[in-house]
Amino acid sequence: MRVLISGARGLIGSALAAHLQKESHEVVRLVRTKKGDDLVSILWNPEGGAVDKSSLAGFDAVIHLAGENIAARRWSKEQKTRIKDSRVKSTRLLSRALAQLDTPPQTFICASAIGYYGDRGDEILTETSPPGEGFLAEVCRLWEEATTPAAERGVRVVNLRTGVVLSNKGGALEKMITPIKLGLGGKLGGGRQYMSWITLKDEIGAVYHILTHEQITGPVNLVSPHPVTNAEFTGKVAAFLHRRAFIPVPAFIIRLAAGEMADALVLASARVEPAKLLKTGYNFKHPHLDAALPEILTQ
Repeated sequence: MRVLISGARGLIGSALAAHLQKESHEVVRLVRTKKGDDLVSILWNPEGGAVDKSSLAGFDAVIHLAGENIAARRWSKEQKTRIKDSRVKSTRLLSRALAQLDTPPQTFICASAIGYYGDRGDEILTETSPPGEGFLAEVCRLWEEATTPAAERGVRVVNLRTGVVLSNKGGALEKMITPIKLGLGGKLGGGRQYMSWITLKDEIGAVYHILTHEQITGPVNLVSPHPVTNAEFTGKVAAFLHRRAFIPVPAFIIRLAAGEMADALVLASARVEPAKLLKTGYNFKHPHLDAALPEILTQ
C-alpha cells in the first residue's frame, strides 16, 4: 500500500512508519516543515487551513496522528484552545480535502483517545458506550465528528481511541515511573482509578490490524484487555524495579501541581475494553501488565 501519515515524527507515528516500511509498504509523511528525512514528505499548514489537495491523491490509506501534546504544559485557556484546534481543525481540513478528491483513499484512520469516555469509575466501557463529560470528552467527540466528510464520501473511517501508551522510548511512562525509581512513588489520589493502557508494540500491531481488516470501521478502543487501577500499576512497577511504593500523593497536591489537567489525566478513571479488536481477532502481544513490564521497563 501507499500510506500517508501525519504526526510521523511522534512516538506512535515513527514506530508505525518503520513497521509499514518493514512490511514493504510505501510511507509518505504529511509535515509542517521538512527536515531532510529519509521518508518522502508533503507539506501542509493545518493552522492556516492550507493543504494541496492534489498532493493527497494516489494513496491507499491516510493515517492522521498529529496533535498538540495534551500533557506538555498546564491547561490555560489558550493551551486548551491549542489542544482542541490542533485536533479538530486539522482533521476537518484533511477530511474535507480527501472527500473532494476524484479518487479518495480507501481508508482514513484518525487518532482519538479514551478521553472520549470521561471519568466513569469502574464502569466497563466499549465502543458503544456514550461519551462522557469534561474538556477531553468534548475534544474527542468533536475530533471524531470532524472525520464525517470523508465517511460521507464513502471512505472507510476508523477513529483510534487510544489509552495510555507504554514504551521505553518515551511518552507517558517516563513521567510515571521516575518517582518510583527514586523510591518516592505511591498511588495517586485514592489509587482506585482505572488506567487503560497499551504497549507501543500492541498500539502499532492494532493499527496495522485495522489497516488490513476492511470490515473494521468507526471507533476502536486501542487498550489492553486487562486495565489496572493506579494502585495496581504503581505496585507492579515498584515490585519489578525492586523499589518501595509507599508514599501516596493526595489528590489535592496533584490538583495544586497540575490544575484542571489533574482530574482529566491523573485522577479520572476509565475502564475500557477493546471489544472490536477482540471481536475481529487481534492477538495482543502484551495483554497483561506483568508480561509487558520486562519489555517496557528494560532499556
